[in-house]
Amino acid sequence: MKASHLLAYTPHSIIHIPLKFNMKNVFYAYLLFAKVILSKENDCTDTNTCTLTRENGDSHKNVNMYSRESNEYITKINKAIADYQPCVEKNCGCHAGTITKALQPFKNGITKKMIDTVRQYGTKYQIIDKKIYRDPSCLFPSRCAGIEYFLKENIQKIPDLEMIVNCRDWPQINTHHHNFGPVFSFSRTDDYLDIMYPAWSFWAGGPAISLYPTGLGRWDQHRKSINDASHVWPWSEKKSQGFFRGSRTSSERDPLVLLSREDPDLVDAQYTKNQAWKSPKDTLNAEPAKEISLEDHCQYKYLFNFRGVAASFRFKHLFLCKSLVFHVGDEWQEFFYDSLKPWVHFIPVAKNPSTDELRKLLNFFKEHDHLAKEIAERGQNHIWEHLKMKDVHCYWRKLLRKYAKLLKFEVKLDPNLIQV
Repeated sequence: MKASHLLAYTPHSIIHIPLKFNMKNVFYAYLLFAKVILSKENDCTDTNTCTLTRENGDSHKNVNMYSRESNEYITKINKAIADYQPCVEKNCGCHAGTITKALQPFKNGITKKMIDTVRQYGTKYQIIDKKIYRDPSCLFPSRCAGIEYFLKENIQKIPDLEMIVNCRDWPQINTHHHNFGPVFSFSRTDDYLDIMYPAWSFWAGGPAISLYPTGLGRWDQHRKSINDASHVWPWSEKKSQGFFRGSRTSSERDPLVLLSREDPDLVDAQYTKNQAWKSPKDTLNAEPAKEISLEDHCQYKYLFNFRGVAASFRFKHLFLCKSLVFHVGDEWQEFFYDSLKPWVHFIPVAKNPSTDELRKLLNFFKEHDHLAKEIAERGQNHIWEHLKMKDVHCYWRKLLRKYAKLLKFEVKLDPNLIQV
């Protein structure tokens, strides 16, 4: 058993509340209300403000401990942890619900006609007698290579099947689409019926920048290198700043960048170049910043994740720093997102937040450092334990085996395909 702490307010103070939980199976959440006698330095002489002593020994006067936002954040965190049920660890059980949800629209079976109807939305694959066949050309060769790695590694456990795999960033089958059929995509929103598979970037491809010219790739290698960096920058050594680097693929990132310009001590958020960059107008009227490696993100306590064109590839990497992850918007998803719980593993931020909202959130966690550290540790532990490469392999196997059971036709080799 490991003792952690929540925070709660009494009429006279902030108190730490012990929260005991079993890291493998159960979180036991309970509250202990007690009367606390404050020291002279921390005595509240006003009903609304106090001198709060932080864990690093610094004092910060006139903290409004009874603000609406502070009470709201505390309540959400306590409730989220009390309601949290750890997922099943074995056989990639944390992600089983995603497979069930993804295949639900096709519960009555998948016909050859349905697949032919959506043929134009991706690359056609067939698996027959433990051999893989594919369209002669792939729109994004490195992305197909990443997909095919997982197919080859699991081929002995995958039955015959036929599928359409979308390698584009954007999902294809809208819920109101007149063409209904199964298309596999790495990311989607609830407005789409695409079946989520683990992105190619777990092995190859991904965003290509100067630091990663062939794309992010190799999740197994990043797990090691970023985890190593987290030990170089333990919580006590991290900068108490928000941090973000990325191109301006979405205007939803603008408020944090603007807040950084207003209050650079609170957050360091800057835009970098992308392939379409032409002038400072493309980086919100500022010169583009240098790119920062994923490992160097570990220097900061608060890391921000935003959607890009679709879901952001960096989300899973940020947790490995053992920093507190702020995830903006909940529309875009990848297959592992549902296993992560807001306020338990990360801090949810509403889509298109104002600079004022972002400022309040950051200031709250700066004042509640112990709480920020605990959420960061839970997030890192979850990704470390439940998003290993073996979990990605397991998801592919389970997904394709359940998908194959829904096929209502015998898969026959398409002579137009090539063996890979």
